[in-house]
Amino acid sequence: MTTANRIVRRPLFIAGVFILAAIGSGSGHAQQATQHAALQTDLQGLQDNAKRSQVQVRKPHVATAVAATDPATPEESAKPAKKPQSAARGPYYVDFRARTAASYGHAFVWFGKTSEKKVDVAGLHPAGDEVPYVLGHLMWVPSETGASYGDLDPQYLTANYRVYLNEADAQKVFAYIRHLQKTSPLWNAQTTNCTAFIGRIATYMGLKAPFHLQRPENYINELRAINGGRQTAQLAPDAERY
Repeated sequence: MTTANRIVRRPLFIAGVFILAAIGSGSGHAQQATQHAALQTDLQGLQDNAKRSQVQVRKPHVATAVAATDPATPEESAKPAKKPQSAARGPYYVDFRARTAASYGHAFVWFGKTSEKKVDVAGLHPAGDEVPYVLGHLMWVPSETGASYGDLDPQYLTANYRVYLNEADAQKVFAYIRHLQKTSPLWNAQTTNCTAFIGRIATYMGLKAPFHLQRPENYINELRAINGGRQTAQLAPDAERY
């Protein structure tokens, strides 16, 4: 067999596929044209398949971007739900407070709503100046149960213990405080004094109250300690209304 009649077989690698092309160097032009056309057809098919593969790979990326900006899936849905405020502590409070005074100090309460600047004050103290106070160590003297000088000034504060309530319990507690204000006409240093007054409020709220014959600052600190520093109070369902 002459060189002109030999058939040369060459492996071609196109787009990851081997194509065995038989080209006869001594064949006619018609045979070469037919083989060339077949190769062109195969190449075109492989290129079309490669394009379709690229399009299919890109599609998931486009879908992901659309889902991320879809208003039907808001960003907030991925965030953990916030606990309602009532689960931690209520929006109302009673703040047991002690301040300095010309004598051994004074104990009283602030009460109100956390979202409001307005503060109500209740505390038992002698009506008038020094004379009722001195006489109150020997006998009962007329009292006042509202705010006294220095109750609203933070620079006089020596101790405080704030306890939070839900709205239903706050209505009962606040009504009880006003009831005490109306029904406490007398003050005495040994029995019906300022610490005994706020101790009755604490007891109504379900808190433990310490012995009342001690300095107001020590009383507030012990009130917090014997209640474990708890920041919330919940009344019994049968708590008396006033």
